[in-house]
Amino acid sequence: MNRAQLIQIAEDTINILNSGKYFNSKRQLVNIKELVDKSIKESILIEPTEDLKSKLSQLKAAGRVEDNKEGIIEVANETTLAGAKRLLDQGYKKVACLNFASAKNPGGGFLNGASAQEESLARSSALYPCIVQMEKMYEYNKKIKTCLYSDYMIFSPDVPVIKDDVGNLLDEPYLVSFITAPAVNAGIVQQREGKENIQKIPQVMLNRIEKILILGILQGCDAIVLGAYGCGVFRNSPQNVAQYFNTLLNEEAAYKKYYKKVLFSVFDRSSSQENYKAFLDLFSN
Repeated sequence: MNRAQLIQIAEDTINILNSGKYFNSKRQLVNIKELVDKSIKESILIEPTEDLKSKLSQLKAAGRVEDNKEGIIEVANETTLAGAKRLLDQGYKKVACLNFASAKNPGGGFLNGASAQEESLARSSALYPCIVQMEKMYEYNKKIKTCLYSDYMIFSPDVPVIKDDVGNLLDEPYLVSFITAPAVNAGIVQQREGKENIQKIPQVMLNRIEKILILGILQGCDAIVLGAYGCGVFRNSPQNVAQYFNTLLNEEAAYKKYYKKVLFSVFDRSSSQENYKAFLDLFSN
């Protein structure tokens, strides 16, 4: 699809979200206002200073979370929403999707026809109004002088998805939760920032991914859809990012055991399949 078509789909999505209803392919009226309003109202901003690890320890000590789940890890060459829908169809109850977010602009460039992962999520769902209200995160990331960015993140529960990945309206919406968190923009850090910040990239990414995984657990998600986080325009190496996830899911705290399913939906149409292969090679055993 070209930029003009993507803009048209995005504008149509915004109009539907504002009206709270649409007609599906069967000419049935689908009311989504209550679902949209609820997901906006219940979205929460996580401050960088929040100690999510301690919260998890407290819940575990109280027997309110368990780390003895199946922890199945799967890698698939598919979009984030295709993966999420598949998990819901398989019976997982609350699926979280990681939104590879812009640090400074809610929805990235989806209103301007950009086509990365966050934009595709915003075109298909009620994600945008859930995150655009969290001005504090975006203003902070604009203000700080590093593209390491901050550990601000947003959790948006039960967000209605109303379109497929090519913009067709669904006969009925399905609900997924979104974790909106920007990766380090490694390309800019390496080009424009000093050696000290370049050396921080691995630890900052590890810490941020750990918070993402814990946030999904704290919010009661039994499955999470991850991917090649920060491996597009932010230029993180897919091999490095896959290893960050492996360290946290399989080694150290073994966070996979808090989930029934961990899915890496790595949508890779390149001839080299570098992003997809990096995750497949590491997690296919």
